[in-house]
Amino acid sequence: MDKRLVVVTGGTRGVGAGIARAFAEQGDEVVVCARRPPQVPLDGTAFAPLDLRDRQAVRAFFGRLPRLDVLVNNAGGAPYRLLTETEAERHARVIDLNLVAPLTASLAAYELLKRARGSVVMIGSVSGTRPSPGTAAYGAAKAGLENLARSMAVEWAPDVRVNTLVVGMVRTELSHLHYGGEDGIEAVSRTVPLGRLALPADVGRAAVFLASDAAAYITGAGLQVHGGGERPAFLEAATVNKEQ
Repeated sequence: MDKRLVVVTGGTRGVGAGIARAFAEQGDEVVVCARRPPQVPLDGTAFAPLDLRDRQAVRAFFGRLPRLDVLVNNAGGAPYRLLTETEAERHARVIDLNLVAPLTASLAAYELLKRARGSVVMIGSVSGTRPSPGTAAYGAAKAGLENLARSMAVEWAPDVRVNTLVVGMVRTELSHLHYGGEDGIEAVSRTVPLGRLALPADVGRAAVFLASDAAAYITGAGLQVHGGGERPAFLEAATVNKEQ
């Protein structure tokens, strides 16, 4: 079979780089797009400069592609910022990157994906399923992204499958900004039932699965990649029924 063409947005570092590597390792042709090239070269991938918030540039980028089999909408993120610490316009930029940009990219890629009977993988977050103090706009955007994916899956079936990876905490080169140093990372890891943070490769393998023929009957789904989630806080606070 011919190689599939896979586009991973924001695929130059962290989770995105893990996703790009996973597709490249199985022989796909992978294009990663972001504003800046990767600091560490990603073997088996090509880089295309692209600001995902520039709608015209996004449409032009997909218009130049000869074909497309898989689109992974990974670009996103947000700094820690309490709601009252900045104006609504700054929060709106977070929503633009994490929700509007994936919609723009998906619409721009639709005809190519339809022709290939391809798939879209949205990279969601557990922040969209629980309160997210300090990253409220990000959590709201990720909640919207998963709902968008479900609606898109119905509208675009049977030609294009659309699914979401609901990703938990991941250890990347920026983990210290969220959890602190090694002590903080180890402490946070103990709150996860599997006892560790995800690695970018864990998310990458899940993305490869959702885009594969093994998932041919899966669309509109949210696959949780979070190591079992978070141990309920009340279990630690209670004074009875403690595990020995």
